[in-house]
Amino acid sequence: MMVEKILEGFCQLLRIAVGCLVAALIVPVTMQVLARYTGIIPVYLWTEELSTFLFVWMVMLGSIIAVWEDTHFDVRVIPDAKSPIGKLLQDGFVLVFVSLFALLFAYYGIGYAKFGAIQTSVMLQINMLIIYITVPFAGVCWASFSIFKLWRVVQQYKFSSRQVTQ
Repeated sequence: MMVEKILEGFCQLLRIAVGCLVAALIVPVTMQVLARYTGIIPVYLWTEELSTFLFVWMVMLGSIIAVWEDTHFDVRVIPDAKSPIGKLLQDGFVLVFVSLFALLFAYYGIGYAKFGAIQTSVMLQINMLIIYITVPFAGVCWASFSIFKLWRVVQQYKFSSRQVTQ
């Protein structure tokens, strides 16, 4: 299916971005450790801010990947359903609530990002929109992924219910 391939491709780009963020995070954190515990280099305050920014992006992108891979928001407290309608209800319930939560993040995140757009970071002197935009971005991605997955669950139910009637 074309939509699934596009979403998987997007998720693969996110995986690469998270890898790059982890690699980039090594530099300021290493500088902080060397400065604090060895005195080899002076203490640079910008490393603290940069590592925080990289970490925020890494966490938010990682949460988007986790929604795509079904490893983040779905905690099973009851056994998996065996019947097609049971699976639809069980998976659909989770996906509807993830979608609602994601849409709230996207909607209220816009105001949050606008608030960040009028601020500047202290050490790096960059617009804070770069960080605050992660909230609505993640919300839109979570919603897109979970709504697609909900559609897929409904399609699987339709297919399995046709198999049972034949």
